Amino acid sequence: MTASSQSYTMAGGNGQHSYIHNSSYQKAAIDGAEEKTTQCILEKLNLQLNSDLGTFRIADFGCSNGPNTFHAVQTIIDTVKCKQLKENNNEVSLMPLEFQVFFNDQTNNDFNTLFKTQPIECGYFSVGVPGSFHGRVFPRNIIHIGHTSYTTHWLSKVPENVCDKKSLAWNNNYIHCNHSLEEVTKAYKVQFVKDMRVFLEARAEEIVHGGLMIVLGQCLADGVTMSETWQGIVLDMIGDCLMDMAKSGVTSEEKIELLNLPVYFPQFSELKREIEQNKSFMIETMEAISHPLEDTEILTSNFIISMFRAILSTIIKEHFGEGVVTDLFDRFAKKLAKFPIDFIECEKHVNYFVLLKRK
Repeated sequence: MTASSQSYTMAGGNGQHSYIHNSSYQKAAIDGAEEKTTQCILEKLNLQLNSDLGTFRIADFGCSNGPNTFHAVQTIIDTVKCKQLKENNNEVSLMPLEFQVFFNDQTNNDFNTLFKTQPIECGYFSVGVPGSFHGRVFPRNIIHIGHTSYTTHWLSKVPENVCDKKSLAWNNNYIHCNHSLEEVTKAYKVQFVKDMRVFLEARAEEIVHGGLMIVLGQCLADGVTMSETWQGIVLDMIGDCLMDMAKSGVTSEEKIELLNLPVYFPQFSELKREIEQNKSFMIETMEAISHPLEDTEILTSNFIISMFRAILSTIIKEHFGEGVVTDLFDRFAKKLAKFPIDFIECEKHVNYFVLLKRK
């Protein structure tokens, strides 16, 4: 059985290794885009598109189990309120808005922890929406602003043949697409193109005409491979640790060969091409933005180990069994100490901000 995002979520709960306590890198990206998000909503949102008795609907696709989704949603709500206040001061007659927020993620996402940690005085009505954002999760024309962050590099499934030894696209003992093998890269790219098209087509159905879709994420600069980035080096190192575990009898090489992460980081031109292909949205903004943590000393070994454990523990448990996770990340910690990553020499991912407007 190959790993699939259909059963994949971030580490749930509120414990030491949960996503809640180990997602500050992702939150920093949202913080870094806050000013751009505010500016774009103020300039591009038409409040007159909301004719449904004053209910304004926001959806966060791939919300995980908090707390980053709450921060992103609050920024959107505060900005919409600010825009309405300005327009009312300009004598535009608008009734007070009520906000309904839809939190969407996989069916086995930890929605219990999500809503337990939601701010008490949030000022909006909350709805949990289970289902993969690779397809439709809402009726037509009900969302006014859609938002997603650090999600679209996740594929709906592992590309075909990358786990088949008889295929030219066999990924050997690698656990992700690091661009080392041309046929593997092609297979991942084909799946990414399919998924991105379905994602945009689904959002075009759900978002009202004139509504906005905000997409934050990471991709590669043109000409850069995943293996040249520190994130790619980390994943290759984790794969090496799994092979060490196979040699010591903890798992088997056959199991490792069947593990491929459903993740593909496109190059910037690839991402741009796919977004431009969709004719239902106008691209209002598409640009690279800085990540507040990329040039700081916060990227320590402990920080990286904790972050990747929160991201990967669920998929490791499902594939190898629960007892493997601690052993794997203990080995990873030792390997990282022995072979520290030179962040200065590594190529950096491109952090992007995209604002789409429904035609």
